[in-house]
Amino acid sequence: MLGTFARNSYCEPVSGFLRYIGIINAALWFGAGIFFAAGILPAIFSRDMHNLFHEAAFQYYAGGVALILFKRFFMLQYFCGSVAIVHLLAEKLYLGRALPRLGTALVLALLAFGLLGGLWLQPHMEGLRNTKYFGQTQEQKDRASHAFGLWHGLSELTNVLIIGGLLVHLIRVSRSAGPTRYGNYYQIP
Repeated sequence: MLGTFARNSYCEPVSGFLRYIGIINAALWFGAGIFFAAGILPAIFSRDMHNLFHEAAFQYYAGGVALILFKRFFMLQYFCGSVAIVHLLAEKLYLGRALPRLGTALVLALLAFGLLGGLWLQPHMEGLRNTKYFGQTQEQKDRASHAFGLWHGLSELTNVLIIGGLLVHLIRVSRSAGPTRYGNYYQIP
């Protein structure tokens, strides 16, 4: 009986702390994705930016600003994805909870999409953008512009999927979970 009391009294503060870390991380990750997609990117390509950069240079400079901000955004993606994985492992270690299949697969997929976007897609699109503006021939510029448009569409579709996945992840970490080997935890009053 004393052993059960000691485990439950130890488990309760840890489970509460882990729950808050998971919720804060998921909310930050989801909120950053929404803010970047619905706030930052539209502002970069807004009429105000258009007026700031003037007609001739608008597309070039606005795209350059977007690429710089994307690099920072992907760093946040890596950080939040890493925290989410550590959070899952901490739940398993400290609470004796099995890794949830859906939750683990979702976090790994979201982190993989972030890594793919930041380490492969973004540099690839940056190269296409440079060729689009500084290609040696007009044919190179046209091909790069067409390819950039296709990759941009794919990245937008992926971004929508990632935001949907982040919403599911946020809901998953926010809801009440089931029992562990030490008793119940994450009980929302």
